[in-house]
Amino acid sequence: MTEPTVFAPWDDPDAKPLIRFQGVSKRFGSFTAIDDIDLDIFEKEFFALLGPSGCGKTTLMRMLAGFEAPSDGMIMLDGQDIAPVPPNKRATNMMFQSYALFPHLSVFDNIAFGLRRDRLPPEQIRARTEEMAALVQLGKFTSRKPHQISGGQRQRVALARALAKAPKLLLLDEPLGALDKKLRQETQFELMDIQEKTGTTFVIVTHDQEEAMTVASRVAVMDHGKLIQVATPDAIYETPNSTYVADFIGDVNIIKGRATPGDGRVSIAWAEGQPDLTSQTALNPAAGTEVFLAIRPEKVAISADKPAGRANTVQGKVLDIAYLGNISTYHVELAGGQIIKAQTANTDRITRRDFTWEDRVWLSWTDTAGVVLDR
Repeated sequence: MTEPTVFAPWDDPDAKPLIRFQGVSKRFGSFTAIDDIDLDIFEKEFFALLGPSGCGKTTLMRMLAGFEAPSDGMIMLDGQDIAPVPPNKRATNMMFQSYALFPHLSVFDNIAFGLRRDRLPPEQIRARTEEMAALVQLGKFTSRKPHQISGGQRQRVALARALAKAPKLLLLDEPLGALDKKLRQETQFELMDIQEKTGTTFVIVTHDQEEAMTVASRVAVMDHGKLIQVATPDAIYETPNSTYVADFIGDVNIIKGRATPGDGRVSIAWAEGQPDLTSQTALNPAAGTEVFLAIRPEKVAISADKPAGRANTVQGKVLDIAYLGNISTYHVELAGGQIIKAQTANTDRITRRDFTWEDRVWLSWTDTAGVVLDR
């Protein structure tokens, strides 16, 4: 059986990036919005810039679009320095959060707007516009005005208009922010499908971690104008490089302690009178160094009796329970006041909880469940 081809040009030393940031900084007066960033983005990637408000992700995108110029460094697009190229001459297009549709124009005319500005032949405009309308499943709505279609459909019109000119790079600034949660989740998969069909490189700015993890081939987690970690969604989630990334992506327990290194593992003293926690790790911290053990709640088992054969077992008291339908999250207070979250999948209909508030319970996890971090 033939092995499937893995799309990972970032692991290929011979692959040439479509976009290259080299030592890029952006300052507004005394404020540094982007701080000496190096980043490669490859052709056909769906790349996500993720971080809280004010982290610099939108500034980075605006520099790609040509709305801001770098204070230092160089931005290359397909081997060309794009600093002197005005926004309307770049092989890029941008889809704004507000969609910026023309209310007096039909869906067809909105999609065709950029093509008409380029003075393409009418038959070519019609063919390309119909192709884009069909791609976003709006073929039956081309005669309607924006106010006559739903929010999700307006989002697709904006996407079709942005793709109509076949840009090498499409920039999406919080494109799904105006949609309700269910529609947003559905549209994420539609975006992925359209990106795959067109082969266009997508760069999306979002503060929604779930959105970034769903759509992106790689995610750049940003903070205060710096790239903290750039990796695939699974690597970001399973092997974060810092407590900041671990805490920003998904739900996590972080236990601080002092390290005693071993052979490919570390013991962590975390609370007086409690047994050390153990974890396998590639880190080799000096004895007594402060470290952090990051463990996802779904990797923590909860039981009434002390389990046998688990590398780490701790006892505590149930403080809170969050029932989310598919999962239940238990907040358990350990010795010294440390709160640990444990998640269980609700595979059966719940008629009576196994544990309730104030119950004494045992939490346990393996020595490979957590990640040891030094910052």
